[in-house]
Amino acid sequence: MLEVLEALLFLAFDYAPALVFASLGAVLSERAGVVNVGVEGMMRAGAFAAAVGALVVPTPLGVVLGMLAGACLGAVHAYLCIRWRSEQVVSGMAINLVALAAGTFLLEALFAPTGTPPIAQLERWSLPLLKEVPIVRAASGHSALTYLALALPLAFHLALWRTAFGLRVRAAGEKPAAAETLGVSVSGVRYACVVGAGLLAGLGGATLSTSTLDRFEHHMPAGLGFMAVAAMVFGRWTPLGAFAASAFFSLGNALRIGVASSAPAVLQVVPQGFLLALPYALTLLVLGLQRRRGAAPAALGVPYDPETR
Repeated sequence: MLEVLEALLFLAFDYAPALVFASLGAVLSERAGVVNVGVEGMMRAGAFAAAVGALVVPTPLGVVLGMLAGACLGAVHAYLCIRWRSEQVVSGMAINLVALAAGTFLLEALFAPTGTPPIAQLERWSLPLLKEVPIVRAASGHSALTYLALALPLAFHLALWRTAFGLRVRAAGEKPAAAETLGVSVSGVRYACVVGAGLLAGLGGATLSTSTLDRFEHHMPAGLGFMAVAAMVFGRWTPLGAFAASAFFSLGNALRIGVASSAPAVLQVVPQGFLLALPYALTLLVLGLQRRRGAAPAALGVPYDPETR
């Protein structure tokens, strides 16, 4: 029983970082007042750029390229929503569609329809103090991105609620007119946050193709971007809440993989399609059970025009 639990936790540690990074990016963007449902497309761009980059440069540099790819799409989303005051949900969905189409076209043109060639994965760290302790040793043997995903939510929480920049971000999402009267550039803060969200989403995608797996596959990120947005909502637009929800969803994903690989007899009773849908069903379930809706920033989704304040 302990071995099964350790295996599930190990898988969860492997799959959680992508979801954690993406959900933190969604928190950053929406705390500043810009709806960001384009996380899926930003993750796809990051995963593709990281995998392709890792074919010609060291894998850590490929991860950086993936982050930059996500940031570029974040900049496009920011420009459309802040400069031209476009409908934010439509802009995000357009980014998802463009990333899906462009990624598929480039994949088929450069490599194969199913995915890129294998790359060198990020180095996995073995932690001597943990690897001999039952259950806890599941936290050993992961890449540096896994441990970054464990530390970043707390750092993000402190930055958002204990620093002047965090105050500006929250003011831009709650009372942009009041923030502007105090000398805060609402547009500048929102630009920075949406581009930063793209950077984090790109990092999440890069994690999938360089740490969780060793290639970019045609279906990446397979809905994880939308799951990240759901984790943000379930976490009530807070970094620690988004982290907890991401961990919960990752456990559901690990359970799906563990059952399919370790208990094939279950597939004779439970349809495989049900197991594939399990993480997404959990997402819908927790959102359906959530009753309180008042945690969203007051100015979320509302374009800010300084001339009409």
